[in-house]
Amino acid sequence: MSTSKTQIIALGGGGFSDEPENPLLDLYVLEQANVKIPKICFLPTASGDADSYLLKFYESFSKYECKPSHLSLFQPHTSEIQDFILSQDIVYVGGGNTKSMLALWKEWGLDLILKKAFEKGIVLAGISAGAICWFEEGATDSIPGKISSLSCLGFVKGSCCPHYDGSELRRKTVPQLIQEKEMKAGYAIDDNAAIHIVDNKLENVISSIKGKKVFFLDGHKIRDIPVKYLG
Repeated sequence: MSTSKTQIIALGGGGFSDEPENPLLDLYVLEQANVKIPKICFLPTASGDADSYLLKFYESFSKYECKPSHLSLFQPHTSEIQDFILSQDIVYVGGGNTKSMLALWKEWGLDLILKKAFEKGIVLAGISAGAICWFEEGATDSIPGKISSLSCLGFVKGSCCPHYDGSELRRKTVPQLIQEKEMKAGYAIDDNAAIHIVDNKLENVISSIKGKKVFFLDGHKIRDIPVKYLG
């Protein structure tokens, strides 16, 4: 196992997929690799490898000092998936259906490969589905018409909820799930905000738009965490 620090960057919303004209969160992700020209691999599994999503990724990251690539599990470009993932500096997971994404990852063994990447110190980042997947549990709308708790990869303790300011249903349901012990205590992240967890400790809380918030929900307690605007 590598002695490198482990890093998770969970975006509640924003980034290249939601605000391509505001690069602050994506540039922050790139900076955490601590190499001059980081290799960044996009995993679009949760969207079913939507062409429009891939196009947005490449259009955005081709403007930055990095080497962008992606991994499809529907049309893989290599049989050596582990070697490919472990050669990256950053793995960036897109949004979509978390439940379906995790099932497909498990079938391909990508869950185990990502654990090796995590332990190696590769920066693991993502938005929405790509934010909650790293935690023990996540608040998901994968099942239509409801917000439910989903068991995830468990690289980080607790739970995570994205899009907290963008969904009244999430703001109503997630605290209730935690109060009723149906989901572990955890972070609720507004759109355009993110948390950076280093060695399983909260290192930074950031946003690309002023006024965005991040909360820690624990039973009936809701703790407002100070957010640093990157602009």
